[in-house]
Order: sequence, then structure tokens, then C-alpha cells
Amino acid sequence: MTDTNGERRGRLSSAVAVVRSAVSNFFDRHPVSDGSLVLVALSGGADSLVLAAATRFVAAKRGLRVGAVIVDHGLQPGSAELALSVSKKAMSLGLDPVEVVPVVVGTEGGPEAAARDARYAALRAATERHGAAVVLTGHTRNDQAETVLLGLARGSGPGSLRGMAELDGLIGRPLLDVTREATRAASLAEGLEPWDDPHNVDERFSRVRVRHSVLPVLETELGPGIVDALARTADLVRDDDDALDLLAAGMAHQVLATDPVSFAAEDVANRPRALRTRIIRIAANRAWGTTLNHVQTRAIDALLIDWHGQGKVDVTGGSVVRHDGRIQFDPAS
Repeated sequence: MTDTNGERRGRLSSAVAVVRSAVSNFFDRHPVSDGSLVLVALSGGADSLVLAAATRFVAAKRGLRVGAVIVDHGLQPGSAELALSVSKKAMSLGLDPVEVVPVVVGTEGGPEAAARDARYAALRAATERHGAAVVLTGHTRNDQAETVLLGLARGSGPGSLRGMAELDGLIGRPLLDVTREATRAASLAEGLEPWDDPHNVDERFSRVRVRHSVLPVLETELGPGIVDALARTADLVRDDDDALDLLAAGMAHQVLATDPVSFAAEDVANRPRALRTRIIRIAANRAWGTTLNHVQTRAIDALLIDWHGQGKVDVTGGSVVRHDGRIQFDPAS
């Protein structure tokens, strides 16, 4: 017989133990003060439900409080009723406070990106509103693998291939080393009765196609372990990307001038491209608060390494020109 403590015939379910261990290890690596409030982003799916139950269990041993935030995207009929139902589940798990946050999903970047942006904005706002130390999401190792594949398809470099970080500001992801199969098994062991979002099987969404079509083919053709390999790749790329970002930030601090933002071409031209392009993006962000795309960055880089008298490069926010041996970032007129 299964009960809500994840035990069967007096023994703790191995899947429940895996999830609880992941949450406990997360707080070992990212400790919060005694008595702090931890929020769980609760959708009603298996991943977030078992995360909520495990966080409640671990928090009780660590002197922490646990609440929940349910984001109602309003994208499906009956979403408000569903959000209310999920909030009741959260309260039955002993979470307090429990808040339902309706959001308006825009259109920028497509439906998936717009929903994600609205959700994260709501989660960060709720964390600040309640004075919580962190808000936890139920992203699993499978989600990480899908994120890496989607980033690879976009061709946008290590910024995408690094996947999701375990802790990103106020957002924590304790289950990145836990498989979706484990969270499903844990939800069954705890009798949590998860809700299956119909969007998770809607082939209009690229992530769903990766999940149900691309990854299974890779497993068949290349052998098992693809999910683990992709998640491991994200960890390795993130380490390298962080190191390069740190090096570039230090170099930018040394070479960048202000009013206007500029640097001497000879100070940067001999750096490896991975550092040159980062310094260029730092300069653009400092000058205009914008992020350059790949094509814009390479055009500015040509002013350094392929200089033959070309004119200014117009980009988002302004223009970049080489003048008297300096690369200058001018605001738009």
C-alpha cells in the first residue's frame, strides 16, 4: 500500500529518496538562513508536485518554511479552475503561503518563449513580494537535455548550450540531476495524482517535438545515455563559459573607456576571438544597454582583425566606428 510519505510496506520509495536527496544536496550547496521562506513553482505536474513534497520534507529538518506559487498563464480553458485545484494540493502538502498569480502572456519570441518570460517574471516578483530566499522549479535532467538540443539547433553558441543553471539569481533548480522517470515514480509512490498539461504533447511546440521525436531517434540510432550526455555537456560548457566571461570582464575593466565607450584596437585585437567578442558585447551593453546578435558582433570584430578602412557598423542601439586606432560605440543619432 502506498501513502503520501512515499513509503511502501514500511520502506521508502527509491524514487522519493532520490528526489529528497537532490533537494537536500541543493540546500547544502546553496544554504539559506534558518527560518527563511522557500517557494516552489507549482504547475500541478509530477515534477513540481514531487519537488514540493520533497522540499516540505527537507525544510522541516532544516528549520525552513515552504510556500507555493501557481502561475496561471490563461492559455487554456479552465486554467483558473485548474490553478485553484493545484493550490488546494499545495495546501494539503502543508505549504504556506500559497498564491495563484494570473499573468498575461505576450507574443514576443513565440508562444513558448513568451510564456516562459511571463512565468519567470511572475516567479521573481512573488519571491520578492513574500521575502523568500529562493523559488524552486521542477526542471529535470530531461528538461536540461531538451534545452541543450534546442540551443544547438539555434546555433547561438555556449550561451544556449550551457543549459539551465542550478541557481540563477532567485531561481533554483534542485532536480537537474533527477530524471523525469524518477519524478513520475515518486509521484506514484506518494499518491500525488499529477495533472498532465496537454501542451506537453502538442507537436506545435518545438520542445515537445524534441521530447517525443528527436530524443527517441537519437537514443535508437546512437544508443542509450543521450539525455545524460547532453546534460553533462551543459555542465561542462557552463564551466568554460563562466570562466571566459570572468576573464573578459576583467579585460574589459582594464581597456574600456567611457564617454564615449571605446577601447584601443591594439589592446583587444590580439586576444582570442572568444574573448574579443565578449569584450565587444560588454562594451555594447555598457554603451546602450543592448545585446548584440552574432552577425553584429562579427561585423564589429572585423574592425579589429580585418581593418581596411571600412565605415561604421550600425547595430541595435547605435553604431560602432574605428577612429584613430580606437573602437568607439556611439549612440544612435
